[in-house]
Amino acid sequence: MSNALAMALPRVEDQDLIDRIIGDQAGRPGALLGILEKLQDANRHKYLPMESLEYVALRTGVPQSQVYGVATFYALFNLDPQGTHTVAICRGTACHTRGSRALLERVKLQLGLEESGTADKLTLTTPDRKFTVRTVACFGQCALAPVVEIDHAIRGHVKEQALIREVDLLRKEAAR
Repeated sequence: MSNALAMALPRVEDQDLIDRIIGDQAGRPGALLGILEKLQDANRHKYLPMESLEYVALRTGVPQSQVYGVATFYALFNLDPQGTHTVAICRGTACHTRGSRALLERVKLQLGLEESGTADKLTLTTPDRKFTVRTVACFGQCALAPVVEIDHAIRGHVKEQALIREVDLLRKEAAR
């Protein structure tokens, strides 16, 4: 093994974890998706480090470009560390017309986040990594617009004050 390849590998403990996950998913349809999902779930910051993606490619024989392509295609996957709590705000047409932009602006203000990127494709994490705020194109729950997902729980007909209260409760929990 060359030094360049060795430097790109994750820690030995992480290699063992990845090898177990690959073994559990071997032979299943959509194995790569399952591998990446379980790997991200096992990461305490809920993301896929580049060296882990490279190691998955090495161990599965799937080209690195394909592994990276899958990781960047699906909104489920993160390439940057995420906060302990996530707030995902739908920016689809129904949610937009029912006030999701105001919800996004309010939660960013509440958490002290400055915008980078466009409001239609946004992922911001607080410096203490307690919260990640992101936008999604659509949750497919248009009848419930505006829709917000908080820590993987979908909330419909979200009002600004209710969102503020919920984020404040999570902030108090995180401060403990």
